[in-house]
Amino acid sequence: MRPLIDAHLDLAWNALSFNRDLTLPLDALRAAERGMTDHPCRGRATVSLPELSRGGVAVCLGTVLARCNPGVSAVARTDLDHRSPAIAFAAAQGQLAYYRMLVRQGHVTMIDTAQALKQHWTLCVDGERAGPPLGLILSMEGTDPIVTPDDAKFWWDLGLRVAGLCHYGRSAHAVGTGDDGPLTPVGIELLRRFERLGMILDVTHLSDMSFDEALDRFAGPVLASHSNCRALVPDHRQFSDGQLKRLIERGAVIGTAFDAWMLYPGWERGKTSPSVVGLEAAADHIDLVCQMAGNVNHAAIGSDLDGGFGTEQTPHDLSSIANLQKLDHILSARGYSDADLAAIFHGNWLRFFLQHLPGM
Repeated sequence: MRPLIDAHLDLAWNALSFNRDLTLPLDALRAAERGMTDHPCRGRATVSLPELSRGGVAVCLGTVLARCNPGVSAVARTDLDHRSPAIAFAAAQGQLAYYRMLVRQGHVTMIDTAQALKQHWTLCVDGERAGPPLGLILSMEGTDPIVTPDDAKFWWDLGLRVAGLCHYGRSAHAVGTGDDGPLTPVGIELLRRFERLGMILDVTHLSDMSFDEALDRFAGPVLASHSNCRALVPDHRQFSDGQLKRLIERGAVIGTAFDAWMLYPGWERGKTSPSVVGLEAAADHIDLVCQMAGNVNHAAIGSDLDGGFGTEQTPHDLSSIANLQKLDHILSARGYSDADLAAIFHGNWLRFFLQHLPGM
């Protein structure tokens, strides 16, 4: 089994909004949701902390995720939208508190420096300690919880190291999936603060105009935590060839996502059967990034497997995050070497974060 770094998991949102005890084995977590009908993913989860360990996931980017939408009306517990930035801030703080409790309980190690990452990897992956806790780099998916640019340092001091300016629709800072437009003036100022702090910019979910402007204005490190290729599945949620080339030129790493609608053209949520797509499709996206770069140095994994869906919306041969290990055989059969596979599974993310997290 190969050690794996997953660059996108919404663990805290799942725990707080879906009321999931992620310390349970996956079968027990699913059983606890038997009979629930408030969301299609109930009883179909693919991620829990024991399952991450079983699948060799040694490090992940764990998000805090809360959107501001003043026009929101009645909401369900699992919804992401909040009426004001202050409420979004509080929701994100609650998610951070969950991660901190997992640390206290010994399930997770928070990683906010290159030295902490190196130490975690040495202790937990290179064989010096068995049964490691998960290493977690704190990420923010949509920066609405950063109420003003002055608050960027506040979040940095709390351990935030990666941030994307938006999620779906329009945020206070940029335009995201499902719409298009430029950065806002506040978003431009926030990027300036990020650059001074050393924050890593996640360009996932940026609309085309916001993507271009963000890369033009931000000189710091960039990554794409969970994004696929538009050439294979045409949708603005995916990256065009030109966008991929810009990211490769910037030294970014691009994590392939495993949401089935991002792997199969024409997927209709709630209608299309997972039987139509398998993990080979995810390998196609990884392969395309490698072909565009001319090497394997920019392709990786950002599964998003707990991003508000379960096995009703995953490849038919993936029922657990541990099934990501099947990519080893799939990519090997396509001619990828052992060194190539190590890079894709963890080496590219490890190199990137050792380079761009503060302080060895």
